[in-house]
Amino acid sequence: MKDVVRHRLFWPVMALVALLVANTVRKPSFLEVKVLDGHLFGALINLLRQGSPLLLVALGMTLVIATRGIDLSVGAVVAIAGAIGLTFVAGAPDPTAGATVAIACLLALATCAVLGVWNGFLVAVLRIQPIIATLVLMTAGRGIAMLITGGQITTVTSPPFKAIGTGFWVGLPIAVILAGLVFGGVALLTRRTALGMLIESVGVNPPAARLAGVSARGLTWAVYVVSAVFSGLAGLMIAANTMAADANNAGLFIELDAILAVVIGGTSLAGGKFSLSGTLVGVLVIQTLSVTVTMLGISPSVTPLFKAVVVIAVCLAQSPAVRRRIAARRRRVAPTAAAAAEVA
Repeated sequence: MKDVVRHRLFWPVMALVALLVANTVRKPSFLEVKVLDGHLFGALINLLRQGSPLLLVALGMTLVIATRGIDLSVGAVVAIAGAIGLTFVAGAPDPTAGATVAIACLLALATCAVLGVWNGFLVAVLRIQPIIATLVLMTAGRGIAMLITGGQITTVTSPPFKAIGTGFWVGLPIAVILAGLVFGGVALLTRRTALGMLIESVGVNPPAARLAGVSARGLTWAVYVVSAVFSGLAGLMIAANTMAADANNAGLFIELDAILAVVIGGTSLAGGKFSLSGTLVGVLVIQTLSVTVTMLGISPSVTPLFKAVVVIAVCLAQSPAVRRRIAARRRRVAPTAAAAAEVA
C-alpha cells in the first residue's frame, strides 16, 4: 500500500477520481455511455473528444520539457494551422472534396514543421533560452494567422474537414482515435527504443550527453519540430470542431493548460525523466475540471482559479520535501502514541 501511495501518479489519479465522483453526484448519468446509430455517445466520450487537442499539445510539451526546454508558441501554432487549413479549403474549387482536405492538412502540418524548425534553430543552434526563443513565435504567430485569414474569422462548409473534429469511425470519435494513435506511437518510440533515454539524458546533463556521443543539438531540434507538428494537428481538430478559423481565440492559453497537464503528471520542469502516462492523466484532470466547473454552474471565467488550486494541491502532494516532512511528523507521532497506549 505504501508503494502505491508513493507512486508519482497516485495523487493525480486521486484528483481525477474525485472530479469524476463530483460530476457523477451532480449528474448521475455522467458515466453513462450509449450507442446511437452505431456511435458511442455520452459525457465521457465528449470529454475525451474535447481533450484530444490538449493531449496532442501536451505530448509535444512533455518531450520539450524533458530536454530542459519550454515551448510557449504552441497556442500560436494551433491558430496558424487552423487558419491555413480552413483558408485553403475555403478557397478551393470544391471544398467538399477529400483531396482538398488532405492537401489542406498536409500544407498546415508542413508549415507547422517549418515553425518547429525555427524554434529548434533558435534554441539548439543559437543557444537562446527556450522561454525567450518560443516567446518570439508566441507573439508573432497570431499576427501571422491574422494575415492568413485577412483579419476575419474564416468559415466554410466541408463535411470531410469537419469529420476531423466531430466525425466518428468504428463508433469512436476520429479526434480520439488520432490522439490515441499519436500517444501510442510516441510511447512506443520513447519507451521501447533508446530514444526516450537519450531525450532524458539531454535533459539531465546536456554537456555529459554530448561527451557520451549523444546528438544533443539534433534531439533538441527534433523535439521542437515534433511539438509544432502535434500542435498543428491539434489546431486542425479545433478548427474542424467549429468550422471556423479564429486567429485571436483558437488555442488561446492552451500552452498553459499543456504545461499544467505535464506538471500534474509528474514531469519535472527541470528536465530529465518524463511520464507520458502522467501527461495523459494530467490532461484528463484539466479537461474534467473544466467540465466540473461548468456542470456546477460556475462561470467559465473562474475556471483558471480552480485549475490553480488543483495544480497546487497535486504538486504539494508530489513534492519530496512535503513528503519528507509528513513522514518525519509521523515518526514523531508514532512513539508518542505508543507511550500513551502503554500508560493506559
